[in-house]
Amino acid sequence: MLYPNTLENKLGFNTIRERLKEACVSPLGQDYVEKIRFTDNVQLIDKLLRQTTEFKQIVQYEPDFPTSNYIDIRPHLGRARVEGLALTETEFFDVKLALRTIQDCLRFLSKREEENNFPFLRELAGPVAVDKKLTDSLERVIDDRGHIRDSASPELGSIRRRIIGEQANLRKRLDSIIRNARQNGWMPDDLSLTVRGGRLVIPVAAEHKRKIKGFVHDESQTGQTVYLEPAEVFDANNEIRELEYEERREIYRILLALTDQIRPHLEELKRAVNFLAQIDFIRAKAKLAIQLDAIMPKLHERPFINWTNARHPLLYLSFSKLGKTVVPLSVRLDEKARILIISGPNAGGKSVALKTIGLIQYMLQCGLLVPMADFAEMGVFQNLFIDIGDEQSLENDLSTYSSHLTAMKQFLIGANKRTLFLIDEFGTGTEPGLGGAIAESILEDLNKSGAYGVVNTHYTNLKVVADKTPGLINGAMRFDGEHLEPLYQLEIGRPGSSFAFEIAQKIGLPKGVIDKAKEKLGNQQVNFEKLLKELDIEKRVFSEKNIEIGINQRKLAQQLAEYTALKTRLDNEQKQIVNDAKQKAKALVQEANQRIESTIREIKESKAEREPTKQIRQELERFEQKELKPEPVIIEKPKPVEDEFEKDNGIISAGSYVRVIGQNTIGEVLSLRGKDAEIRIGDLKSNVKLSRLEKVSKKTFKDATDVRDDRPRSQGVDMNEKMQNFSFNLDIRGKRGEEAIGEVDRFFDDALMLGYPELRIVHGKGDGILRTLVRNHLRGYKQVGKMEDEHADRGGAGVTIIKMK
Repeated sequence: MLYPNTLENKLGFNTIRERLKEACVSPLGQDYVEKIRFTDNVQLIDKLLRQTTEFKQIVQYEPDFPTSNYIDIRPHLGRARVEGLALTETEFFDVKLALRTIQDCLRFLSKREEENNFPFLRELAGPVAVDKKLTDSLERVIDDRGHIRDSASPELGSIRRRIIGEQANLRKRLDSIIRNARQNGWMPDDLSLTVRGGRLVIPVAAEHKRKIKGFVHDESQTGQTVYLEPAEVFDANNEIRELEYEERREIYRILLALTDQIRPHLEELKRAVNFLAQIDFIRAKAKLAIQLDAIMPKLHERPFINWTNARHPLLYLSFSKLGKTVVPLSVRLDEKARILIISGPNAGGKSVALKTIGLIQYMLQCGLLVPMADFAEMGVFQNLFIDIGDEQSLENDLSTYSSHLTAMKQFLIGANKRTLFLIDEFGTGTEPGLGGAIAESILEDLNKSGAYGVVNTHYTNLKVVADKTPGLINGAMRFDGEHLEPLYQLEIGRPGSSFAFEIAQKIGLPKGVIDKAKEKLGNQQVNFEKLLKELDIEKRVFSEKNIEIGINQRKLAQQLAEYTALKTRLDNEQKQIVNDAKQKAKALVQEANQRIESTIREIKESKAEREPTKQIRQELERFEQKELKPEPVIIEKPKPVEDEFEKDNGIISAGSYVRVIGQNTIGEVLSLRGKDAEIRIGDLKSNVKLSRLEKVSKKTFKDATDVRDDRPRSQGVDMNEKMQNFSFNLDIRGKRGEEAIGEVDRFFDDALMLGYPELRIVHGKGDGILRTLVRNHLRGYKQVGKMEDEHADRGGAGVTIIKMK
């Protein structure tokens, strides 16, 4: 069930219909556009969506699909039903072209059957067939210009050959008469043979018309020339006219026979034409889907909404022409949160969000692809009710509220668990206190019905009810409370403020009037609005902090991973060393035991004689000193760090050797460009500010770049280390001007070295002094392509985004 009957116009679906008609190439498809209807049949919706998705692929990737001659031949087929009636050459030509297009479509789909491509379109083409004998007959009779072929029948061929012969003889005779007339000056030289009334005549000057015997058929507008048929060719012209009549009768006989031939196939042809109409219609839907960047979402049989980056179709098309982008809408309605209460300031996007939800849901249930993210999910509703007050005016406020109440009555009667209702400016049109109370009561009943819905409101009592009632959830159209500008983003989970006082103050309403209004409103409402505004500002501040924390967490996670890997390697190496030491110790102990046992045995064999015992003891002592003596561990004490850089106080020029201040990086100056210097550091070239460089001696450069065995090249640039430690985000809040500029220069040098395309500098807002200083300084870098404020949600004017050229 749909309510009201003007639902399509209010949502803008009538414009979608018009765009689909424009995308069709014939009235065949346009008739199907008119037949589009809302349905809750999930299987049908799924089938229609899949057909359109397949045709979207054809439009994008299959250029050989037939795109012309989608001719509506239904009137011709209707005439062919009448016995004794023959179709004309033009009508048969239309039938021939339409059937050729149908055959090309069927041939295209049949070729894809082996690869199992386009199964739903092939299913659509399944019952369609065109008799080959019929198409062969059409090809045999009608040529590619829409005329009857000479070979359509032997009689027709003979008649046309006779006509050509008679016309050739007639022309010879007339040419002779014309030459004679020109010699006598009876006709101008610039005139020639012409036709009047189907007969060949010659133009003759009016004063000489009696010089040639014949019949005058016509004269020029001035009367100076008459068109005369000479008497001597009168019989020849008559002969040609009789042959033409004979030709016409033969053509009619051929067309009548051909009409009788197609009459038994009319039902078959009707199905084929219907297939052609569906192809035209589905292709129009596919073309619109491509324009909208629309997709087929995951479909659920139950009522459900889980949309990501949904865009209002008409707004998207309009903005695309202007080069603008639409702020997307993300929303979720399920069993736990079925009714969304959207609040926020006027002109903040509430009505657009409401119409976006209504139009996209209606498009889906009409079988159209929808503009949203690929992973979005959509359910199917049985009823769609809307109450959008587009026709409000000062003259009909009372009738407007009455119409709202009438709509609410229909909502309450028809609402069930498969209903989606959309209400714009809930409860307006009457006294706010009474309107809010009635709106709250209606909302409670709609919630009890299990219906799904979206409601726009300014009433605080509805926001409170949504916060406390299961099944209801608050939503807010985001608003920049600092700059008083709408962001057109829907945030679910919290109510929005109308920002009435702030907007009134921005417009310039006197402060006294605003203060009196606050007093009349009462502290409770003012504090509520103030709290909402403060929460919105605090959220943006915490968003900035979250970005910073996220960056630090990523760096910490990377360092932790490196530490864990290093600790694991050291533990493994330590275990390996201990194991090797144990093995060696075990071997030494075994060898020592063997020697001791051998010594004891020799002493016993020598019967403890003094000299042999002494020699054996000495050998044992030598083994102990040689094999079991511990090796000394040499611990090198770290040498004190010496100043390796010998400064040179000369002027920096091309060929000078320089060091980057604050780093061990030493390079050679290749060229100077204003305040910048291009330097070479090993195989790497980089542009650095002159103020960041100091000149060093050639000996220092040679010592730093020379490869030694006892000292690594510590003056080089470790790109891996720089890449790991570099962050595209620089925070200079609270720093003095000179200190901040130094930080920016070092940050920018590293970014250029690593090739980062976009940088982010957080300098805060304040009085804008640090921001101006930083941006003026960055304009000196030729690598800077563009500088702009960060998005209002992520810092706004307190953050500068730098995009490289």
